[in-house]
Amino acid sequence: MDREQENREGLNMDSSKTKLYSQDPWWVRWLLIGVTISFLTFLLLLPLIVIFQEALAKGIAFYIRSLSDRNAWSAVKMTLLTAGVAVPLNLVFGVAAAWATTKYQFRGKSILITIIDLPFAISPIVAGLMLVLVFGSQGWWGEWLSDRGIQVIFGVPGVILATVFVTFPFVARELIPLMQEQGSDEEWAAISLGANGWQTFWKVTLPNIKWALLYGVLLCNARAMGEFGAVSIVSSNIRGRTNTLPLQIDALYSEYQSAAAFALASVLAGLGVLTLIGKTILERRMKST
Repeated sequence: MDREQENREGLNMDSSKTKLYSQDPWWVRWLLIGVTISFLTFLLLLPLIVIFQEALAKGIAFYIRSLSDRNAWSAVKMTLLTAGVAVPLNLVFGVAAAWATTKYQFRGKSILITIIDLPFAISPIVAGLMLVLVFGSQGWWGEWLSDRGIQVIFGVPGVILATVFVTFPFVARELIPLMQEQGSDEEWAAISLGANGWQTFWKVTLPNIKWALLYGVLLCNARAMGEFGAVSIVSSNIRGRTNTLPLQIDALYSEYQSAAAFALASVLAGLGVLTLIGKTILERRMKST
């Protein structure tokens, strides 16, 4: 009942804000709306349409043949494999980091929260070079890994590590503000009634954060599939082995195989559109709960 009342109060507040700004002159409203639509159209929608147009420029047969190419299919599988490993890892890390920073008090908590945001501030190229310095043949752990026959850089593990690094803030940054706002009252109530830690998490915490968690996973997955900079450094662009979709698209375009590059780009763009649709659905569900 209290949550329903809070939702109604939030909707009333949003309605009041809408009425306030609707008092602006009509030409101000239309100018801002026009600038926004023009910006989105010319910089986002039109390029997206052109990608699909160019992908089908040589016909549907060539399009299907481009997607059926051995290297292209290998890049698709590598992209799905990388996202399939990176996203669950970041899901676990994000929940753990959000729980630790919102439920516990300890020295250095603000530093930990700042470090979580580090991949947002560091260029992906720099992130890739950092991994090379640590796991490369001349890096800190390079000799130890080489003696045990483990290849990280220029191998699949390096691609996954680079993707995990650049995407790990997404889930945590969605959960931390929400869990800070919700507080710990419900968890304490559950514990006082005899629930253990796991029961409290599954029965109380998880239902309260599920939509934000799914939202963070969605954003993390989108970035994982589209990451280029860090992966290009650690993968060495080995076709059929370490190339992901973005790397394969870049390689084809550099070789002037534009139609094939746009065919793969349309797949990546289509995944982005599906992510956008899922994001919109989740935002509506989050507002309605």
